[in-house]
Amino acid sequence: MYSPIEAHDQGMLDVGDGNHLYWEVSGNPGGKPAVIVHGGPGGASSANWRRYHDPEAYRIVLFHQRGCGRSTPDAGLLETDLSVNTTQHLIADMELLREHLGIDRWQLLGVSWGSTLSLAYAQQHRERVSEVILFAVTAGRREEIEWITRDVGRIFPREWERFRDAVPVHDREGNLAAAYARLLADPLTCEQAARDWCDWEDTHVSLDPHYQPSPLFRDPAFRMTFARLVTHYWGNGCFLPDEGDLVERVHLLAGVPGVLVHGKLDVSGPLATAWELHKNWPGSELVVVDEGHGGATMVAEVIAATDRFRAAVSL
Repeated sequence: MYSPIEAHDQGMLDVGDGNHLYWEVSGNPGGKPAVIVHGGPGGASSANWRRYHDPEAYRIVLFHQRGCGRSTPDAGLLETDLSVNTTQHLIADMELLREHLGIDRWQLLGVSWGSTLSLAYAQQHRERVSEVILFAVTAGRREEIEWITRDVGRIFPREWERFRDAVPVHDREGNLAAAYARLLADPLTCEQAARDWCDWEDTHVSLDPHYQPSPLFRDPAFRMTFARLVTHYWGNGCFLPDEGDLVERVHLLAGVPGVLVHGKLDVSGPLATAWELHKNWPGSELVVVDEGHGGATMVAEVIAATDRFRAAVSL
């Protein structure tokens, strides 16, 4: 990774519906624009995200998606209206931010849920995208959500039964993410539901050779924000249409350079999604590494991609 740097500009952008988006810019003010699309939903960005691009070549934009990180209001507060927090809202927020910063086209770097949001944004605003780099790739399909909340329990049966049995009996055969979302909306059950959800999040990535329990989940405020947003999105199919999903429509990005980096040991997000995207995306590149949902080799491949694209200046 590149050496740590500080942001030279930052602010809060009014995106409507009572929401304000935190954003910051680092690197070269006159460099090639690149935007980091963080995971979650609800994960927010950290200073480390400034280190994936050459700061001499890139104008690096970070932002926190609606309801998380430094953006307001906090989705972890039960009074926060989540009905105005959907994928379409996030895409519109990205467009407002691009316009606010005076950027014509930018490179998208998305991780995990951020890869889903990047694909959705790029398919709607192809002309605003110079390249797309995705790692720990997901596409928000209902089968992916079903896998991560139910099917992967065949690998972790004890932990999954604990996860399932934390919701009321009548909800156990249905949409588990939606069941958790209801528990997280109730002041009497929200704290325990957030713990139970985040315990499962730590479980389904635990076969990764580099696995360490997330220290973020020890923070009650982060835990609540993260759990509320993930279950809100997953419980509603990531607010994506059933017809013509992001994988089927990725051919719309033909001609837009794309790099997909994925771990073949990623149990929580199997390689199949990245593979299908690659097959449907003419000119894309798929890099498979011997890691899980992240790792040093994956990071090195992502940086190699940003280095390769820095020469293709986007004016």
